[in-house]
Amino acid sequence: MHPCHDRYHTPSIVVLTGAGVSADSGLATFRGAGGLWEGHRVEQVATPEAWHADPELVWRFYQLRRGALGEVEPNPAHAALARLEATCARQDIEFLLVTQNVDDLHERAGSDPTHMHGELAMLRCERCAHREHNLSDLAPGQFVPCPHCNHDRLRPDIVWFGELPMHMDHIERRLRRATHFLSIGTSGLVYPAAGFLTAARAAGAHTWVNSLDEPDNLHPSDDFHVGRAAVVVPRLVDELLAELEA
Repeated sequence: MHPCHDRYHTPSIVVLTGAGVSADSGLATFRGAGGLWEGHRVEQVATPEAWHADPELVWRFYQLRRGALGEVEPNPAHAALARLEATCARQDIEFLLVTQNVDDLHERAGSDPTHMHGELAMLRCERCAHREHNLSDLAPGQFVPCPHCNHDRLRPDIVWFGELPMHMDHIERRLRRATHFLSIGTSGLVYPAAGFLTAARAAGAHTWVNSLDEPDNLHPSDDFHVGRAAVVVPRLVDELLAELEA
Protein backbone atom coordinates (compact mmCIF):
# COMPACT_ATOMS: atom_id res chain seq x y z
CA MET A 1 0.00 0.00 0.00
CA HIS A 2 1.32 3.44 -0.91
CA PRO A 3 1.94 5.61 2.18
CA CYS A 4 -0.65 8.17 1.03
CA HIS A 5 -3.33 5.47 0.99
CA ASP A 6 -3.22 5.18 4.77
CA ARG A 7 -6.79 5.75 5.93
CA TYR A 8 -5.48 7.97 8.74
CA HIS A 9 -3.66 10.26 6.28
CA THR A 10 -5.86 13.17 5.19
CA PRO A 11 -5.57 13.69 1.41
CA SER A 12 -3.70 16.79 0.26
CA ILE A 13 -3.21 17.34 -3.46
CA VAL A 14 -0.61 19.59 -5.08
CA VAL A 15 -0.45 20.12 -8.85
CA LEU A 16 2.42 21.84 -10.68
CA THR A 17 1.94 22.99 -14.27
CA GLY A 18 4.44 24.33 -16.76
CA ALA A 19 4.50 25.48 -20.36
CA GLY A 20 3.31 22.10 -21.66
CA VAL A 21 -0.18 22.58 -20.28
CA SER A 22 -0.68 25.79 -22.28
CA ALA A 23 1.09 24.66 -25.45
CA ASP A 24 -2.03 22.76 -26.56
CA SER A 25 -3.94 26.03 -26.46
CA GLY A 26 -1.60 27.42 -29.09
CA LEU A 27 0.20 29.71 -26.68
CA ALA A 28 3.83 29.87 -27.74
CA THR A 29 6.41 29.53 -25.01
CA PHE A 30 8.71 32.52 -24.59
CA ARG A 31 11.88 30.56 -25.14
CA GLY A 32 12.50 29.83 -28.79
CA ALA A 33 15.29 28.58 -30.99
CA GLY A 34 18.75 29.49 -29.78
CA GLY A 35 17.44 30.51 -26.38
CA LEU A 36 15.90 33.68 -27.79
CA TRP A 37 12.57 35.11 -26.65
CA GLU A 38 10.80 36.52 -29.70
CA GLY A 39 14.18 37.43 -31.17
CA HIS A 40 15.50 39.01 -27.96
CA ARG A 41 18.09 37.74 -25.53
CA VAL A 42 16.81 37.07 -22.02
CA GLU A 43 19.01 39.91 -20.76
CA GLN A 44 17.15 42.36 -23.02
CA VAL A 45 13.59 41.66 -21.91
CA ALA A 46 13.39 39.54 -18.75
CA THR A 47 15.59 41.06 -16.05
CA PRO A 48 15.21 44.05 -13.72
CA GLU A 49 18.33 45.49 -15.32
CA ALA A 50 16.69 45.38 -18.76
CA TRP A 51 13.60 47.17 -17.42
CA HIS A 52 15.68 50.01 -16.01
CA ALA A 53 17.98 50.21 -19.04
CA ASP A 54 15.34 50.07 -21.79
CA PRO A 55 11.81 50.10 -20.34
CA GLU A 56 10.25 50.84 -23.73
CA LEU A 57 11.60 47.60 -25.22
CA VAL A 58 10.61 45.49 -22.23
CA TRP A 59 7.15 47.06 -22.05
CA ARG A 60 6.50 46.44 -25.73
CA PHE A 61 7.61 42.82 -25.40
CA TYR A 62 5.22 42.15 -22.53
CA GLN A 63 2.37 44.15 -24.01
CA LEU A 64 2.47 41.91 -27.07
CA ARG A 65 2.45 38.83 -24.81
CA ARG A 66 -0.44 40.27 -22.79
CA GLY A 67 -2.41 41.02 -25.94
CA ALA A 68 -1.89 37.47 -27.21
CA LEU A 69 -3.90 36.09 -24.26
CA GLY A 70 -7.09 37.11 -26.02
CA GLU A 71 -6.23 34.87 -28.98
CA VAL A 72 -6.17 31.56 -27.06
CA GLU A 73 -8.60 29.48 -25.01
CA PRO A 74 -8.20 26.90 -22.23
CA ASN A 75 -7.79 23.33 -23.43
CA PRO A 76 -9.02 19.99 -21.95
CA ALA A 77 -6.06 19.84 -19.56
CA HIS A 78 -7.05 23.16 -17.97
CA ALA A 79 -10.67 21.99 -17.82
CA ALA A 80 -9.72 18.68 -16.18
CA LEU A 81 -7.69 20.42 -13.48
CA ALA A 82 -10.58 22.80 -12.81
CA ARG A 83 -12.83 19.75 -12.44
CA LEU A 84 -10.37 18.22 -9.99
CA GLU A 85 -10.26 21.44 -7.97
CA ALA A 86 -14.05 21.68 -7.87
CA THR A 87 -14.37 18.05 -6.77
CA CYS A 88 -11.83 18.59 -3.99
CA ALA A 89 -13.74 21.67 -2.82
CA ARG A 90 -16.99 19.71 -2.63
CA GLN A 91 -15.33 16.90 -0.69
CA ASP A 92 -13.31 19.22 1.57
CA ILE A 93 -9.99 17.86 0.24
CA GLU A 94 -6.98 20.14 0.43
CA PHE A 95 -5.92 21.23 -3.06
CA LEU A 96 -3.26 23.56 -4.44
CA LEU A 97 -2.60 24.31 -8.11
CA VAL A 98 0.81 25.90 -8.61
CA THR A 99 1.73 27.14 -12.07
CA GLN A 100 4.97 28.36 -13.58
CA ASN A 101 2.92 29.85 -16.40
CA VAL A 102 2.12 33.55 -16.55
CA ASP A 103 -1.00 33.21 -18.73
CA ASP A 104 -4.56 33.28 -17.39
CA LEU A 105 -5.82 30.02 -18.93
CA HIS A 106 -6.21 28.23 -15.59
CA GLU A 107 -8.41 31.05 -14.29
CA ARG A 108 -10.51 31.08 -17.44
CA ALA A 109 -11.07 27.33 -17.08
CA GLY A 110 -12.37 27.85 -13.54
CA SER A 111 -9.29 27.21 -11.38
CA ASP A 112 -7.73 29.38 -8.69
CA PRO A 113 -4.01 28.90 -9.33
CA THR A 114 -0.99 30.11 -7.39
CA HIS A 115 1.30 31.87 -9.88
CA MET A 116 4.87 31.44 -8.71
CA HIS A 117 6.28 33.43 -11.65
CA GLY A 118 3.67 36.19 -11.73
CA GLU A 119 0.87 36.95 -14.17
CA LEU A 120 0.66 38.72 -17.51
CA ALA A 121 -2.78 40.00 -16.52
CA MET A 122 -1.36 41.85 -13.51
CA LEU A 123 0.60 45.11 -13.36
CA ARG A 124 2.53 46.39 -10.33
CA CYS A 125 3.85 49.74 -9.18
CA GLU A 126 7.48 49.77 -8.10
CA ARG A 127 6.91 52.92 -6.04
CA CYS A 128 3.83 52.10 -3.92
CA ALA A 129 3.40 48.32 -4.62
CA HIS A 130 -0.12 48.82 -6.02
CA ARG A 131 -1.19 45.79 -8.05
CA GLU A 132 -4.04 45.66 -10.53
CA HIS A 133 -5.60 43.23 -12.97
CA ASN A 134 -5.40 45.01 -16.30
CA LEU A 135 -5.95 43.54 -19.75
CA SER A 136 -7.55 46.69 -21.11
CA ASP A 137 -4.48 48.89 -21.64
CA LEU A 138 -2.59 46.88 -24.24
CA ALA A 139 -1.04 49.52 -26.51
CA PRO A 140 2.57 48.37 -27.08
CA GLY A 141 4.04 51.87 -26.95
CA GLN A 142 2.07 53.39 -24.09
CA PHE A 143 2.97 52.97 -20.42
CA VAL A 144 0.20 52.61 -17.84
CA PRO A 145 0.61 55.06 -14.94
CA CYS A 146 -0.13 54.08 -11.35
CA PRO A 147 -3.63 55.23 -10.33
CA HIS A 148 -2.60 55.39 -6.67
CA CYS A 149 0.68 57.30 -6.52
CA ASN A 150 0.83 58.67 -10.11
CA HIS A 151 4.14 56.97 -10.82
CA ASP A 152 4.60 57.25 -14.58
CA ARG A 153 4.67 53.53 -15.33
CA LEU A 154 3.52 50.23 -13.90
CA ARG A 155 5.66 47.18 -14.61
CA PRO A 156 4.53 43.69 -15.58
CA ASP A 157 3.92 41.70 -12.41
CA ILE A 158 6.26 38.99 -13.66
CA VAL A 159 9.15 37.30 -11.88
CA TRP A 160 12.16 38.19 -13.98
CA PHE A 161 15.50 36.41 -13.91
CA GLY A 162 17.30 37.44 -10.75
CA GLU A 163 14.04 37.90 -8.80
CA LEU A 164 12.58 35.50 -6.26
CA PRO A 165 9.57 33.32 -7.17
CA MET A 166 6.33 34.18 -5.41
CA HIS A 167 4.45 32.31 -2.64
CA MET A 168 7.31 29.91 -1.91
CA ASP A 169 6.63 29.60 1.82
CA HIS A 170 3.02 28.59 1.16
CA ILE A 171 4.00 26.15 -1.60
CA GLU A 172 6.68 24.48 0.52
CA ARG A 173 4.29 24.04 3.46
CA ARG A 174 1.78 22.30 1.23
CA LEU A 175 4.43 20.09 -0.36
CA ARG A 176 5.50 18.83 3.06
CA ARG A 177 2.04 17.37 3.65
CA ALA A 178 1.21 16.34 0.07
CA THR A 179 -0.31 12.90 -0.44
CA HIS A 180 -0.81 13.26 -4.19
CA PHE A 181 1.35 15.31 -6.56
CA LEU A 182 0.94 15.91 -10.30
CA SER A 183 3.68 17.49 -12.40
CA ILE A 184 2.38 18.52 -15.82
CA GLY A 185 4.26 19.94 -18.77
CA THR A 186 7.49 20.90 -17.00
CA SER A 187 11.07 20.23 -18.01
CA GLY A 188 12.38 19.48 -14.53
CA LEU A 189 15.22 21.91 -15.17
CA VAL A 190 14.09 25.21 -13.67
CA TYR A 191 14.51 25.57 -9.92
CA PRO A 192 12.97 25.90 -7.43
CA ALA A 193 9.98 24.31 -9.25
CA ALA A 194 12.13 21.38 -10.38
CA GLY A 195 12.59 20.47 -6.72
CA PHE A 196 8.86 20.15 -5.99
CA LEU A 197 8.68 16.58 -7.31
CA THR A 198 11.50 15.50 -5.00
CA ALA A 199 9.85 17.26 -2.04
CA ALA A 200 6.54 15.53 -2.74
CA ARG A 201 8.24 12.14 -2.90
CA ALA A 202 9.96 12.87 0.41
CA ALA A 203 6.53 13.55 1.91
CA GLY A 204 5.37 10.11 0.76
CA ALA A 205 3.08 11.41 -1.96
CA HIS A 206 1.92 9.36 -4.92
CA THR A 207 3.55 11.21 -7.81
CA TRP A 208 2.32 11.47 -11.39
CA VAL A 209 4.35 13.12 -14.17
CA ASN A 210 3.16 14.11 -17.63
CA SER A 211 5.29 15.64 -20.37
CA LEU A 212 6.29 15.02 -23.97
CA ASP A 213 9.70 13.76 -22.86
CA GLU A 214 11.06 12.38 -19.62
CA PRO A 215 11.93 15.41 -17.46
CA ASP A 216 15.34 15.62 -15.82
CA ASN A 217 13.90 15.13 -12.32
CA LEU A 218 11.94 11.94 -13.11
CA HIS A 219 12.37 9.03 -10.67
CA PRO A 220 11.47 5.34 -11.17
CA SER A 221 8.84 5.64 -8.44
CA ASP A 222 6.92 8.31 -10.40
CA ASP A 223 3.96 7.33 -12.56
CA PHE A 224 5.16 8.77 -15.87
CA HIS A 225 2.64 9.40 -18.66
CA VAL A 226 4.11 10.60 -21.93
CA GLY A 227 2.03 12.72 -24.29
CA ARG A 228 0.27 16.01 -24.80
CA ALA A 229 -1.30 17.45 -21.67
CA ALA A 230 -4.67 18.01 -23.36
CA VAL A 231 -4.90 14.26 -24.03
CA VAL A 232 -3.23 12.82 -20.93
CA VAL A 233 -4.34 15.09 -18.06
CA PRO A 234 -8.08 14.29 -18.22
CA ARG A 235 -7.19 10.61 -17.80
CA LEU A 236 -4.80 11.36 -14.95
CA VAL A 237 -7.48 13.35 -13.15
CA ASP A 238 -9.88 10.43 -13.49
CA GLU A 239 -7.20 8.10 -12.11
CA LEU A 240 -6.48 10.35 -9.17
CA LEU A 241 -10.16 10.77 -8.31
CA ALA A 242 -10.64 7.01 -8.45
CA GLU A 243 -7.73 6.56 -6.05
CA LEU A 244 -9.24 9.09 -3.64
CA GLU A 245 -12.53 7.20 -3.69
CA ALA A 246 -10.91 3.77 -3.19
